[in-house]
Amino acid sequence: MFRSSLKSIRSFHSTIPRFVKVGDSIPSISLAFQSPGNSIDLSKELASGKSVIIGVPGAFSPGCTQSHLPGYFSKIKEFGAKGYEKFIVVAVNDAFVMNSWSETFGDLPEVKFVADASGDFVTALDLKFDASKFFGNERAKRFALLVEDGAVKGSFVEPDNTSVDVSAADKVLPEA
Repeated sequence: MFRSSLKSIRSFHSTIPRFVKVGDSIPSISLAFQSPGNSIDLSKELASGKSVIIGVPGAFSPGCTQSHLPGYFSKIKEFGAKGYEKFIVVAVNDAFVMNSWSETFGDLPEVKFVADASGDFVTALDLKFDASKFFGNERAKRFALLVEDGAVKGSFVEPDNTSVDVSAADKVLPEA
């Protein structure tokens, strides 16, 4: 019995989460835009210029729909004055859901809602968490990334995964 307990202890390891950090490149992963057959690679899309990636746990969820995204959309001109021209909303949802959700916000030509249906993009950024109690599967942590010429210039990740605080537009804008 002692050996099996010791073996369990020896196989246990603790690692500090890496999360995306300043200087990281945006990963080259195909995401769906508007429909499953329409893909976008954010590493290419964001290779030049300044952009904001807004990661949310779930389309149509209250925090995302009523607080997080409206904060950014109300400050698009302020971000624009600092050179930010593109806004990408990413969620672990399918393309149809993301497209329908985008339509609820009206015409925002500088904003693209993209689907990370398999979670590969947020996994590559180490920004995925187990949200099965709430959403039934793993989802994106709530985050915002300031991106310039394909590299992360600012990373704002909610420590509890879902709150709207660290990644809120009014906290990110002064750092832009």
